[in-house]
Amino acid sequence: MAKVKRKYWVHKWVYWCLGLVLLGIVGVINYQLWLSQEDRFVRYQEFGIEIPVNFSLHGIDVSSYQGRINWPMVKAMDVRGVHIDFAFIKATEGLGRVDAQFRRNWENAKEAGMTRGAYHFFLATKSGRAQAENFLATANMESGDIPPVLDIEETYGVRDSVLRQRVQEWLDVVQTSIGVKPMIYTSVDFYRRHLTGQFDAYPLWVAHYLQENDPKADREWDFWQHSKTGHVSGISTFVDFSVFKGDSTALRQILLP
Repeated sequence: MAKVKRKYWVHKWVYWCLGLVLLGIVGVINYQLWLSQEDRFVRYQEFGIEIPVNFSLHGIDVSSYQGRINWPMVKAMDVRGVHIDFAFIKATEGLGRVDAQFRRNWENAKEAGMTRGAYHFFLATKSGRAQAENFLATANMESGDIPPVLDIEETYGVRDSVLRQRVQEWLDVVQTSIGVKPMIYTSVDFYRRHLTGQFDAYPLWVAHYLQENDPKADREWDFWQHSKTGHVSGISTFVDFSVFKGDSTALRQILLP
């Protein structure tokens, strides 16, 4: 009976030890996951936001809302290795509207050495072809620019079938003129509800703010707009922040030839 008791306590002690080891392993894994999540977003006081530092290329998008921008100051800002590598600039909206600051931003961004791209704000109630012609008449795209972007945020009550038809018109007209596939900008939710399936072959610049993790867009994306409340030297208002998914070599590969 004494041997049986000793055997019982030996087995119990072994189980306790195994349990403690397993708890320790789980704790270490959870701690490492917590550290990786903390490391992913780091607050930069100078930029006024938390930035996903696991990406090497950071950028902004601007319109007349930002007023007159000092592009050399934007280009020169560098905080512990984080700087502005690219800028998306609003060119047009709807059938005939041209952003009041586009030409100034477009020229001055290039002079400052900024990699730039132009975007069109899409109105689903209007002809896709006519909107594309407005964009092409305004944005003089050049070699080294980011491909044109179609910004789609609202349906304005238009049926999905009509929305998709007009979006496709814009994309086709611009691609025929420029010679490369344009990019689509929208939110994860809007893409999933209105665009998924028909436009998955086009590059995607996706807006996703609510969670501090990579966008779950159910498809590949190229740019991620992660904040709308950033600060940059040379700009007096809030500005949107984005990251590029790849490195500088990958970015150069998608630029206009």
